[in-house]
Amino acid sequence: MSRLAFSVSIFLTTALTILGAHAQESGTNWPNQPVRMVVPFPAGGPADILARVVAEKLGGGWGQPVIVENRPGANTAVGAAHVAKMAPDGYTLFVVMDVTMVLNPITTKNLPYDPAKDFTPITLLSKNTSLLMTRVEDGATSVADLIARGKANPGKLNYGAGIITTRLAAEFFNKEVGITGQYIPFQGSPPTVQGLLNKSVDYIVDGAASSLPLIQAGKFRALAKTNDGPMPALPQLKSMAEEAGKPALRDISTWIGLVAPTGTPEFIVDKVADGVAKIYADPAMIERLQKAGINAVNDKPQEMAGFIQTELKRWDKVVKDTGIELN
Repeated sequence: MSRLAFSVSIFLTTALTILGAHAQESGTNWPNQPVRMVVPFPAGGPADILARVVAEKLGGGWGQPVIVENRPGANTAVGAAHVAKMAPDGYTLFVVMDVTMVLNPITTKNLPYDPAKDFTPITLLSKNTSLLMTRVEDGATSVADLIARGKANPGKLNYGAGIITTRLAAEFFNKEVGITGQYIPFQGSPPTVQGLLNKSVDYIVDGAASSLPLIQAGKFRALAKTNDGPMPALPQLKSMAEEAGKPALRDISTWIGLVAPTGTPEFIVDKVADGVAKIYADPAMIERLQKAGINAVNDKPQEMAGFIQTELKRWDKVVKDTGIELN
């Protein structure tokens, strides 16, 4: 080897050693400035409530504030497109839902982001339960009664939902039990609840948090929940799968997770995931979230990535089987 080649080799080795040490030091020091946690919904909803709880705890553990920033619009696509352009340095995190990572790419053309290419999974944050509901005044008294009414009046029952996930849950239920009806769209949970109250629809699938007060007031009747997860407020309520005798309906959860822009260093992704795991290890925290209608769950980055792939396959089949066209 020539002296020049030997000198270049020594230089490169030294440079790589310095860079490696710098990366390790950076990993130890991250975060050394405030972290943003972008929520693609207005303030006050389940994703926002959960984000603020997690952000407060993470910031306390890291010694740096984690600031929640709301960027709602276009079924979470506005927030997603914004985060996709951010530097992958760990200082921008993104609270996503099934809509963001699974249902938008399945049902929407020309998205301004690509969930598979633009984001790195960190951890799930929750799997929340929605409810199949009718009015106490004149609605079906059970899942069996709703199915009977639907079959006796094909195409005449109206049903409503406020987001893609709950609409698909309703469509999936109808298909599995063999009834048809007219879908009435609503923009979010409050209008969906109002639609059932004012008799615009005969039944709805909607999140538990918005409907529990009306159930407790004797206005709504919860016929079933969309998964078999615990629901302390309605401990006797069974799942749609059990009530309808249809195993395919066993887990239609609305889930929330945390991701970062693609390219975010692995040590940062792991540090965030570990931070969430520590937060959820506190039983008092789990109870606090349950009282807000949020079922806290968490997993590792690789597990979340696998979960998203499973969800993509499942919901792609549901959309194709039901023939839903959302564009």
